[in-house]
Amino acid sequence: MSVINISQVHKKEVIEFFQAHWGTTEMVISSGVYDCSKLEGFAFLDESQKIVGLVTYIIRDKECEIISLDSIEEGKGIGTLLVQAVEDQARQHHCTVVSLITTNDNLHALKFYQKRGYYLVEILQNAVERARVLKPEIPLIGNDGIPIRDEIRLQKPSASI
Repeated sequence: MSVINISQVHKKEVIEFFQAHWGTTEMVISSGVYDCSKLEGFAFLDESQKIVGLVTYIIRDKECEIISLDSIEEGKGIGTLLVQAVEDQARQHHCTVVSLITTNDNLHALKFYQKRGYYLVEILQNAVERARVLKPEIPLIGNDGIPIRDEIRLQKPSASI
């Protein structure tokens, strides 16, 4: 099992992974509209070379933004290794911050990132309603029956990366 650059994974497998876990490769968040299959990132492969974790990111100026993070084998450290790989890239590119956006229903992500040194820095009220204009298939109700309305921006300063 290993973390590798997403460019080393066959594009078809990356697309199939996103379609299986998100229904599409497209991510619509307040920072932009992204085709995750075309972004920089890292994959975690199991012994049979199957993707069991995937992270994508972009670097703008001195900010690295995680766009997507998925681990299909929870509690094994896969997500942590993938985030660390992105943070390594951020350091190499002299980024001053690593950021990400998640939705208000994603309590699991909020816990995960805060345990790894990320701070809640902004609540974007009703941002998901605006995203639904571009991507109407975003569900109204999310994890634990929580209505999906807001986006939450988290950041980790470079001193902590």
